[in-house]
Amino acid sequence: MEATEMTSDLILLLGTLLLLGVLSAKISSRFGMPALVFFIIAGMILGRFIYYDNAFITQWFGVLALVIILFEGGMQTDFRQIRPIIRPALSLATIGVLLTAFVIGYCAHLILGVSLLEGMLFGSIVGSTDAAAVFSVLGGKNVRSSLTSTLEAESGSNDPMAVFLTIMFIELIQSPDTSIVGKILSFVWEMGFGLVLGLICGKLAVWLINKIHFETSSLYPVLAISSALFTYGISSITHASGFLGVYVMALVMGNSDLTYRRTILQFNQGFGWIMQILMFVLLGLLVFPEQLPSIIWQGLALSILLMIVARPIGVFVSLMFSQFNFTEKTLLSWAGLRGAVPIVLATYPLLAGIENGQLFFNVIFFVVLTSALIQGTTISPLAEKLGLTETDKYAQPSIMELVATGRTQSEISHMTLTPRSQLINRQLQDIDLPPSVLITAVLRNEDIVTPRGDTVLLPGDKIYLLGPKDKREDIRRLFTGEGKPSPSAS
Repeated sequence: MEATEMTSDLILLLGTLLLLGVLSAKISSRFGMPALVFFIIAGMILGRFIYYDNAFITQWFGVLALVIILFEGGMQTDFRQIRPIIRPALSLATIGVLLTAFVIGYCAHLILGVSLLEGMLFGSIVGSTDAAAVFSVLGGKNVRSSLTSTLEAESGSNDPMAVFLTIMFIELIQSPDTSIVGKILSFVWEMGFGLVLGLICGKLAVWLINKIHFETSSLYPVLAISSALFTYGISSITHASGFLGVYVMALVMGNSDLTYRRTILQFNQGFGWIMQILMFVLLGLLVFPEQLPSIIWQGLALSILLMIVARPIGVFVSLMFSQFNFTEKTLLSWAGLRGAVPIVLATYPLLAGIENGQLFFNVIFFVVLTSALIQGTTISPLAEKLGLTETDKYAQPSIMELVATGRTQSEISHMTLTPRSQLINRQLQDIDLPPSVLITAVLRNEDIVTPRGDTVLLPGDKIYLLGPKDKREDIRRLFTGEGKPSPSAS
């Protein structure tokens, strides 16, 4: 009976946390504050009633949640938007993180009174930006798309550098004779093979999802998530970067012609929110509030130095030869949000038994919290003040929006009529559609146009069609001017 009551209490607690998390997400979006602040505070409050200090479970769940979050963010990233900024984003994710880590690490050495190696360990942990925080804060803002894409690409790809530096300095502290050259070669392998595995797994996942036919569409999101977890696992086993592999794999999937795309994306968004809520609550549980007053001034000093000294140095130096101007670099410097990644990495010294592990965790927690509160709420106003906003951000419509139809081989899809299409200014009755293909609706300037024989198609029209799956490429080529005829085209 006691076990049953405990189970019921835990389920009630979980439901309450998720409910409060969803409601707090609404509040956070209104004030422009990362939702992680509310989730962490909820965890800290909960810690007053539940004693929890399991760093291993927190680290394991944090890594799992980051995999889901990176997968969701990569799936929604349009590669055409990030292609022009790949070089500066990668520079920020490597050189920028390295410089930021070294600068703030030396500051930590002086302020915390720890050894130089321990200071560099601290800098490595807080050196990278956080994908969850960046995706959630910038998702609904009107910041210029080139800057948003750069920040999202950086946050999605800078985790490997932070993980590498953290593990390297832990090993240097524990074994001073560790080979630096060997670690650098290991990092090159992690990045290179992680990229390769991400590309391969992404292609295989797209092929598998498009080829396999389930009786219910609800299994396709599960297959996609399983592919992401497999990518991380196989990357880690081969000593490649699992985070990079998952992000690249998600980019490949998100920019491919994917069956049940909308179903997968909607599932990822909901699942991603659940993982964020639970992850930050666990991280909040691992903090003991009574220990924070003793490190407030150190944490505040390091947080300010990170925001106005270390991060700007990393940004301006790593983007020295980029096309970004001074004001754009200023915003990129300020928008370097810290979040789950530094706190999860802060569990590494705890598990490794580093002498100042708990001190680092508490200070890093304070740094993350102040970063979210100060930077997260001021990114949009700063962008407006610097003139780096857009009045109407371009939203890429999904190429294929599918509806599950059981065992049938038919599907409903929609696509946008491009200027390259030969159907511009033609009436529907004059279009030679592939067999069994039916136009069901035309969406024009947010108005629905009932398709009739004399309906004239215009550039930008979104066409909804019902047709066989094996005619997908022929339909796409006809309406967009892109793609190749399928082998079964008649």
